[in-house]
Amino acid sequence: MGHRRLGFVSVMIMGLLVSCGPKEVPISEGITPRPTNTATLEVAPPPPTPTTVEPSPTATGPEPSPTVIHEQPLAALVNGQPILLADYQKETARFEAAMAGQGFDLESEDGKAMLAQMRRQVLDSMIERVLIAQAAVREGVTISEDELEATIQESIEEGGGQASFEEWLRASNLTYEDFREEIRFQLLALAIFERITESIPTTGAQVHARHILVDTEEEAQTILTRLQAGEDFATLARRLSQDQNTKEAGGDLGFFPRGLLISPEVEEAAFALQPGQISGVVRSQFGYHVVQVLEREPERPLPSELLNALKEQAFARWMQEQWDSATIERFVD
Repeated sequence: MGHRRLGFVSVMIMGLLVSCGPKEVPISEGITPRPTNTATLEVAPPPPTPTTVEPSPTATGPEPSPTVIHEQPLAALVNGQPILLADYQKETARFEAAMAGQGFDLESEDGKAMLAQMRRQVLDSMIERVLIAQAAVREGVTISEDELEATIQESIEEGGGQASFEEWLRASNLTYEDFREEIRFQLLALAIFERITESIPTTGAQVHARHILVDTEEEAQTILTRLQAGEDFATLARRLSQDQNTKEAGGDLGFFPRGLLISPEVEEAAFALQPGQISGVVRSQFGYHVVQVLEREPERPLPSELLNALKEQAFARWMQEQWDSATIERFVD
């Protein structure tokens, strides 16, 4: 059902990483334009979840198994903070029920592989939640009861009222306290996200460039010679460029700042040029380019999608640092 996005869609699933944290941006072949004459600049995906520190044999025996601390079995320890096995099992059971309800055969080889992957992802998500909560404590970030209650009531109202909300809870096998704590966490995570990304500038130096991509250096050199002889760049791009995403626009990449093109070589070439100048042959992982800069602006507002991408990259780097500096022990496969 269509309740407020802050909690209902991602409740007890992926927390911040579903609702407002880093997301993978698909990478196309070439450099993709937007129809409004500015580039939809592809972003490198966030770093993969790192390998965590496994429990030592002296602590857990030769095989990983749930560890009992404070008389409760554990799924993991994150900087000494426990993730209870019962909570982990509750989450995996919720996912298993959802998968079964969608018709997956969980007894098949593919189904078993999906289950194993899901269980790893659930534990990773729970670990990241602890890392974020621990960072909030260090940073003194808290959520007031008034803010929490206001967000819950807004969510219930936007979702159709109390009766609809209670029906959703039953269907999702959640208690009100489960939901309340999830909303508290997501508000906390959003506050951390905003603090980590508040220094991201909203404007920056940008260039408006276009390019022609071909397969060989010889082709690129021939195109460069033709351009130097006075042929039209856009016409040659439409006829010869192998970048299917930009060729119909005459190779136009639009305006872009540093750090967002998936071809850093093209980006560097563009930022080294003045308006009207054409590069030499530029080699990248995609082939060979000829680049021309049309305009430069020292302080151009970043489009919202690019600003969001920069924030997501910054948060992904911060999240990676939390993993790298943490002591994490896993007690379940």
